[in-house]
Amino acid sequence: MLLSCQSLSKSFAGGPLFSEVAISVAQGERVGMIGPNGSGKSTLLKILAGIDQPDTGDLMLRKGLRVGYVAQADRFEEGATPMSVVVAAALPLVHDEHEAEAAAGVLLGKAGFPDFGQAVPELSGGWRKRLAITRELARQPDLLLMDEPTNHLDLEGIEWLEELLQDSSFASIIVTHDRIFLEATATRVLELSKAYPQGTFTVDGAYSEFLRRRGEFLDAQAKEERSLAGKVRQDIAWLSRGAKARRTKAKGRIQEAGERMADLAELRGRNAPAKAAGVEFAGTGRQTRNLLVGKGLSKSLGGKPLFRDLDVTLSPGMCLGLPGPNGSGKTTLIRVLTGELEPDAGTVKQADGLRIVAFTQHREALDPRQSLRDALCPIGDTVFYFGRAMHIITWANRFLFDKEQLRVSVGDLSGGEQARILIARLMLQPADLLILDEPTNDLDIPSLEVLEESLAEFPGAILLVTHDRFMLDRLSTHVLGLDGRGNAREYGDFAQWQAARDTFGAEEAAAAKADAKAAKAAPPAPPAASGSPGVPASKRLSYKEQREWDQMEANITAGESEVKLLEVKVSDPKVLADHKAMGQACRELEAAHTRVAKLYARWAELEAKQA
Repeated sequence: MLLSCQSLSKSFAGGPLFSEVAISVAQGERVGMIGPNGSGKSTLLKILAGIDQPDTGDLMLRKGLRVGYVAQADRFEEGATPMSVVVAAALPLVHDEHEAEAAAGVLLGKAGFPDFGQAVPELSGGWRKRLAITRELARQPDLLLMDEPTNHLDLEGIEWLEELLQDSSFASIIVTHDRIFLEATATRVLELSKAYPQGTFTVDGAYSEFLRRRGEFLDAQAKEERSLAGKVRQDIAWLSRGAKARRTKAKGRIQEAGERMADLAELRGRNAPAKAAGVEFAGTGRQTRNLLVGKGLSKSLGGKPLFRDLDVTLSPGMCLGLPGPNGSGKTTLIRVLTGELEPDAGTVKQADGLRIVAFTQHREALDPRQSLRDALCPIGDTVFYFGRAMHIITWANRFLFDKEQLRVSVGDLSGGEQARILIARLMLQPADLLILDEPTNDLDIPSLEVLEESLAEFPGAILLVTHDRFMLDRLSTHVLGLDGRGNAREYGDFAQWQAARDTFGAEEAAAAKADAKAAKAAPPAPPAASGSPGVPASKRLSYKEQREWDQMEANITAGESEVKLLEVKVSDPKVLADHKAMGQACRELEAAHTRVAKLYARWAELEAKQA
């Protein structure tokens, strides 16, 4: 057993977050942790990481256990680069800085970083998250704790993380509300909630198995409540007849009745329906056939084409999903459609008086110094929703805030609470077009389900950007996939886009394999200085080849770093003294040399295509 804890309890501001929690993690387990906002998941993860301390309880770690921790918010030193971040993390575990650089190059290459020396502030949120995860991998953890790691990752980033975890030898505990990610990665699901006797409910298996078993447990718990309620009614009837407590038998029955009443009160508390934010977006009722029409839209940024000759039409009842890798132009397209940016070519025509309401993932609209009261209701104590006046306390309760929280600063609230503030603001504005840029970040599963229901019933048009594949699949009536190279294509739904992307990827991989086989006899050729991946490729490269070309230099650097690392390993006296370890190390070194040779051959092949 790597880690076990018993009777953990933690309170904040006089209120209990959780109590009597028991958790254990074995080698190789991948535990998905879920639970409603405010249940204490992030706090529990910090306790397990040794960052925070419980009020009561015991935490036991295997001797020498290395624990990695990826927080929701990524922090890096000023002036850092991906290479410097990972080298600093690897240094304590290797012989010298040269070996640390070699190890860092391997990890960064596997993580897909195209430029190891890029300044961290220039990285997108998704690449910063990849870097935070890679930093912890460099520390060679036995147990990796991650708090909402899919936030800010694009779909490709999430799939990268899924493959990383599926192939991992370390154990992990992952706080996440991404339902498809849970299904793909978790070997055990644990829910932290006051709905259970010990505050947690855990099931071995995937998320779908957890849902089935949880449903059975809650049904049994509800049945137990009904049975106990019947017995308590009998107790009350007996007590109301004025039973005397002088006899021992009567005293015992009165005591049993009291215990049953206490048990019933506890069961009713656990079985009370979980609260979820009351989300319902207001439409204007407008029936205009075309709310927005874009014709022949093209846009480039920094010389990079994002989309070209693109036609977009948004109508009432339509939900247009925008999947694509980070940097492919999703946010830029939204800004072009809303009129914030002018297209390089093409036109955008909005219906007269079009009312657009937008949710932004970066939350710059929130003032961290502002109180929750002022954030929800800037003027007075009343908001107007669907034409009705509603007091601020009632409005706050709708989004799971109590009146004591109204004085709290927005900056002191959790990510999920800040997301609910933004949703509350949107609901006060009747809209023809809802634009939602990553609305699911930090929301718990009950809130996600309520949000999905509300969006499904919204009468206007929706433009949806989200990494939540479940939401995209459920809500999108049309899908516009951007590939980051200036291409965009419309699909009937998210499943069709996924199938097309997978088919295209398989075809490109097969073509690349055939090309490599044909060029197998070609001698390795070092890359010419003029052929660096910073030079724009000609149109003779396919989409898959272009991505391969863009990452080739990083892949070769990573491969050569791996060779150097293995050369150090082969020279290690401990390895030399163990013939089995020496044989394995030599085989790994030979394989690494072969991979580097193939990369150089492929580089020459791709360069020749552009000649």
